[in-house]
Amino acid sequence: METYDALLASITTASVETRTIFDPATGAAVGEAPVHTVEDLERAVALAVAAQPAWAALGHDARSAALLKAADAVERSAEELARLLSREQGKPLNGPNARFEVGACAAWLRATAGTPLETETVVDDGETRAELHYRPIGVVGAIGPWNWPMMITIWQIAPALRMGNAVVVKPSEYTPLSVLALIQVINHELPEGLVTVVSGGREVGARLAEHPAIGKVMFTGSTATGKAIIRSSADTVKRLTLELGGNDAGIVLPDADPKAIAEGLFWGAFINTGQTCAALKRLYVHEDIYDAVCSELAAVAAAMPMGNGLDENNVLGPLQNRQQYGIVARLVDAARDSGARILLGGNPDPDQPGNFYPTTLVADIDNSNPLVTEEQFGPALPIIRYSTVDEAVAKANALDVGLGASVWSSDPAAARDVAARIQAGTVWINKHGAVDPRVPFGGAKQSGYGLEFGVEGLKALGVPQIING
Repeated sequence: METYDALLASITTASVETRTIFDPATGAAVGEAPVHTVEDLERAVALAVAAQPAWAALGHDARSAALLKAADAVERSAEELARLLSREQGKPLNGPNARFEVGACAAWLRATAGTPLETETVVDDGETRAELHYRPIGVVGAIGPWNWPMMITIWQIAPALRMGNAVVVKPSEYTPLSVLALIQVINHELPEGLVTVVSGGREVGARLAEHPAIGKVMFTGSTATGKAIIRSSADTVKRLTLELGGNDAGIVLPDADPKAIAEGLFWGAFINTGQTCAALKRLYVHEDIYDAVCSELAAVAAAMPMGNGLDENNVLGPLQNRQQYGIVARLVDAARDSGARILLGGNPDPDQPGNFYPTTLVADIDNSNPLVTEEQFGPALPIIRYSTVDEAVAKANALDVGLGASVWSSDPAAARDVAARIQAGTVWINKHGAVDPRVPFGGAKQSGYGLEFGVEGLKALGVPQIING
């Protein structure tokens, strides 16, 4: 286990240009991140190409054993990683936040190592025998976001490594330190050159997406950037897994118990202070229980403390960057100007340091309002009244994204019937955003394509090969 200071020092190299990363809660400097170049990327890719064949030759059992050792290494440095994550990203140590995220990194490594992937016999009729195998792709490029920088990086690299690939990681420019530190820790248990982080700007990401030695790109982020990656990858016909923007709808059926579901609704919407792709971002509530749901949800939200993530009492933090703060403020102001009712929040303190926007609930809002139709990606939830289930389903399906959704009801069978009508990659019942390393996850429509997690996630990091005869 490394101390916090030693961990931070180990990810800054004197030989390259650096830039200062600031704490979004206080504005204080966190550390210096290397500014890598396209030339650094080329060196990382060359290392990955050289390291990959020997790693692939080890086989599933040995690679899984290495992933388990990497999980142990993460746990040994868990508190140091969580404190760095809290300072750089802003999320509190407690609640479903920094310590939770680091714990999820270890859990996903272990789950990925333990997921069986058997050879599938497609035909065996006495005359023909055909088997389906999955071979390594080679080198995978992993481009991650700033909202869950450590956890999503593990989502990308764990199955890639398990399937025999090498990985070049490009973290968000907002949160490079967290990813550099995480890879520094797990690389104690992995062969040299197998996983490399290139902490550069857009030109590095663009080159990664088009690089002829990269066989697959995994990307989590905006739909616009995902489309650019698709275009960049076309000439080399790369495999892609894209988890793009979402604007997840939740539908509360008239038989739901407002008090019983209020806390689940809150965390579905406001986990990571709303900065989650598969967070609940539009809530449709039947008119019979609309006022009760608004009241119960506001009571839960008002009791959740927001502040500096290193304060053990807080469970909500700042927005990670000022650009995102501006988006949330613009959308809430537009909703207020349109005549929507602000139930809670919407009144940031201009004298407070950091990117803090208060937990905000907006009622009596039109379904065409920008706060409903645009992804706010922050602590502001519009609550829309509906009269019939058909109306709610139509509104939920009206947008061009479909990452996740949820249905809330006291009748699970009725909820499943509604869920089947929603156009989204995952629909949860009486919860929202609960991912599981055993359960495939991916989007519909312009929320991307490809599956992560479980057996399907492993298959997505391999090249299918039929052996026939």
